[in-house]
Amino acid sequence: MTNRTQSLTAIALQKFKKNFWGVFSFWFIALLIFLSLFAYVFAPDNSENANQMHLSIHSKSPGFEVKMLSIPLDEKPETSFSNYLFGFPNTVTEIPIKNYKIVGNSIEYTEYSDDPSVNMSKQINLDKFSGYKSIKEVENEFIRTQTFRLGTDKYGRDLLSRMLIGSRVSLSIGFVAVFISLIVGIFFGAIGGYFGGKTDAFVMWLVNIIWSIPTLLLVIAITLTLGKGFWQVFVAVGLTMWVEVARVVRGQVISVKEMQYVTAARALGFGNFRIIFNHILPNIMAPVIVISAANFASAILVESGLSFLGLGAQPPIPSWGGMIKDHYSYIILGKPYLAMVPGLAIMFLTLAFMMMGNALRDALDVKS
Repeated sequence: MTNRTQSLTAIALQKFKKNFWGVFSFWFIALLIFLSLFAYVFAPDNSENANQMHLSIHSKSPGFEVKMLSIPLDEKPETSFSNYLFGFPNTVTEIPIKNYKIVGNSIEYTEYSDDPSVNMSKQINLDKFSGYKSIKEVENEFIRTQTFRLGTDKYGRDLLSRMLIGSRVSLSIGFVAVFISLIVGIFFGAIGGYFGGKTDAFVMWLVNIIWSIPTLLLVIAITLTLGKGFWQVFVAVGLTMWVEVARVVRGQVISVKEMQYVTAARALGFGNFRIIFNHILPNIMAPVIVISAANFASAILVESGLSFLGLGAQPPIPSWGGMIKDHYSYIILGKPYLAMVPGLAIMFLTLAFMMMGNALRDALDVKS
């Protein structure tokens, strides 16, 4: 008796809350979105694109620790609030060191190297650190032990920082591609299903043409036409995913357009597009929401494939697919984690969207 007084949305929400894996996936995705938005706050390397390279400590395993000497740059760029979203400018030069000692008013240090035969000792004076009166203050302020939680990549960059900032590409491609596919797919599917006849025949002809071309091949063709880049990939992926949305919307509109409330709207003199967008579409969005979750996962996989082929986000912008491309050869060189870490991240994010989509399908199913 209580369910009859509740709205369909409230009933669907209750059903969704009962699905453990759906709720778990939702919060996992929400946490990842939060971390990606504030990646430069949480990333150990908060430089733009986490691009601090230390070639002497390349390809180190997770948990690797090294002493890091930071030498201030002569020019210190100004920082602003936007740096928390897009990265901070470099204000120091970081040098991994093996050991050091204080000699008078200077620090004598040995740069880190895996080959003892090329160890080089250098010296830096107190004059290099303006505003500091003693070398002890410099030691406390500019020498620290840095831990690389996920290790370093082949260029000596912090892998954890690159993973956090690279999550932005995967999540962004999902949101933008799904948004484009919804706009194009709902438009073509709605007018084809509602008007029928030649309009529907043209829409289905276009859908079948796009459907017959392999997705990755079509994305590559569009990407090469628009050029390599961040936003070009988003548009290319979105323009290849609308056909699934269009087919679903078309079928739903055909089944709904003869219902009484649509007939009543026509009798009241409402225009066709007002009936479509104000009366029909709000009542058929449940399956569209479900397919959007699946498309989100597909978009992430397609972008990862493009980045692996070198057609996705271009260096130095980090992306999970690009990281796999850079390190897949390390799988047979005894350091598989360099490729497995971004690979597992892609797998878990895709799995989360698929499980959330399944939970939404169950929650929005009026027959259950």
